[in-house]
Amino acid sequence: KAAWTNGALYIGMFHWADQNDDSKTADFLMKTGEDLKWGLLSRSYHADDICVGQMYMEMYKKHNENKMIQPLKERAFYVASHPSDAILSKRDKIGKSTRWSWCDALFMAPPVYAALYTLTGEKVYRDYMISEFKACTDSLYDNSESLYYRDGFRIGLKESNGAKQFWGRGNGWVFGGIPLILNNLPADDPERAYFEEIFKEMAESVVNTQDKDGHWHASLLDPGAYPEPENSVSAFFCYGLAWGINNGILNDAKYMKALKKGWNGLVEGVHPDGKLGYVQPVGAAPKNVTYDSTEVYGVGAFLLAGT
Repeated sequence: KAAWTNGALYIGMFHWADQNDDSKTADFLMKTGEDLKWGLLSRSYHADDICVGQMYMEMYKKHNENKMIQPLKERAFYVASHPSDAILSKRDKIGKSTRWSWCDALFMAPPVYAALYTLTGEKVYRDYMISEFKACTDSLYDNSESLYYRDGFRIGLKESNGAKQFWGRGNGWVFGGIPLILNNLPADDPERAYFEEIFKEMAESVVNTQDKDGHWHASLLDPGAYPEPENSVSAFFCYGLAWGINNGILNDAKYMKALKKGWNGLVEGVHPDGKLGYVQPVGAAPKNVTYDSTEVYGVGAFLLAGT
């Protein structure tokens, strides 16, 4: 229940329930937190294992019960005040998991540290988050394409059409994660401009990699090799576009056009019973999917987009 996959689901569920006064979903999240004793998985430095803390932070803001964030605060404060000095690289035995060495990590952990800083005023959370985010970006962001490689192993890989390999969902994690960071960072923080600039750069690439039917694919620059839509990237991209438009960051009409096409494309993947299809399973690189492929993080991203 505390895995990163569910962490992405829960934050989508929280915002959906909060916006729609959905008591059934809210009660489910409360029971989930209670069952987990508001705890985390065991890898202290691993970004995945703090992702569920996004839901805990939002539940705390709503209910103001300290038990909801006490284990999270203790974990995050220790990590932020004792940052790993390992090499940020998937090739480093220690750094591959104690540093944010893969782009998905930029969704998993930074929103939690940003929220803890805003809540407590303790700069250690902010400084750690910004330092690690920038280090990850410096190592994986391709300035010419305004997209992230999934990790260091993927830099230099080419798809069958000769294009660089930029994993759809990996970039979806980043583009959907930046709004969650900014939602939890003070409005006057001087580093907001840094995050907004990356977000705006990525938004150009998001629009440019959308197909004529409104979909995005498992590999952003080689949709022909992965012809089916991939709805976890599509959902995170739709969420990011909608958030950017609503917050006055993405003002060009092309973004609204892409969002509307993207949302209509997403809805095509919803089965009659409500299941969301075309979602790539757990992995770290592009894979083909089917109408029946689904995963909880795709649902979480879909709910975020819906809000």
